[in-house]
This record gives sequence, C-alpha cells and structure tokens, in this order.
Amino acid sequence: GDYIFYTDWAWTSFVVFSISQSTMLVVGAIYYMLFTGVPGTATYYATIMTIYTWVAKGAWFALGYPYDFVVVPVWIPSAMLLDLAYWATRRNKHAAILIGGVLVGMSLPLFNMINLLLVADPLEMAFKYPRPTLPPYMTPIEPQVGKSY
Repeated sequence: GDYIFYTDWAWTSFVVFSISQSTMLVVGAIYYMLFTGVPGTATYYATIMTIYTWVAKGAWFALGYPYDFVVVPVWIPSAMLLDLAYWATRRNKHAAILIGGVLVGMSLPLFNMINLLLVADPLEMAFKYPRPTLPPYMTPIEPQVGKSY
C-alpha cells in the first residue's frame, strides 16, 4: 500500500511539514497583526486551519481511507504563544516577529511530534488497508503498436 511511503519518508516529511506549517502560521498572522494591530489573530488563523484540516480528514475518511490517513497538525498552542509574544512586545514589532517566530518554530514541531506518536503505525495500516485494485473495465490495455503477426 501507499502508507509505507510515510514510513520510508517519516523524518523528511516531519521536517518539511514542520517548516512549512510554522512559516504558514507565522507569516500570515504576523502580516495581519502588523497591519491591523489586532492581537489574537494567530489563534484565529490556527483555529481556521485546524477546522479546515478536520474537514479534509473527514472527506478522505468518507472516501474509504483509514481515519489516521490525514493527521491534523497542532497549530493552536503555538499560535497562542505567538499571540502572547505579540502582546508582550507591542512596542517593538521586530521583537514580535523574532520572539514569536522562534517560539512557533520551536514549539510547533514539538507539539506535532507528540501528535504523530499517537498516530497508528503506518506499516500496520499498509497491511490492514491494501491498495485497492482497479476494476476490469478500467484496467489499461497494453498498446499493440509495432507488433507484426
């Protein structure tokens, strides 16, 4: 099954997703906070992204994939730290970016690592949910080009 892919690339996936999710949260929230001055925005962003991922998880589950196929990242605690950093450094926007970014960059991978430890073993899933085979009418027919009879 395709779930073995995650087992093979688990560490790489974790690093890439940690960097991308941290960046997505920090850039979006800091940009909004700097131009509107509204604190609490990162938590709002994180909540929206979490709900969106729940919807995606439900959609994949409805298509017959295992419940653990989509793992919902833990954005909200890191976003709350970002909002706290913004609130604590209101007078210095550069400090908000630096301190908030470091807090998110360090905490989000930690929370996600704990989250991933609770996910069912992908290798076990690969044997429980084998890759579905195509029905006969969708099976590709090899082209008969260049054959001489």
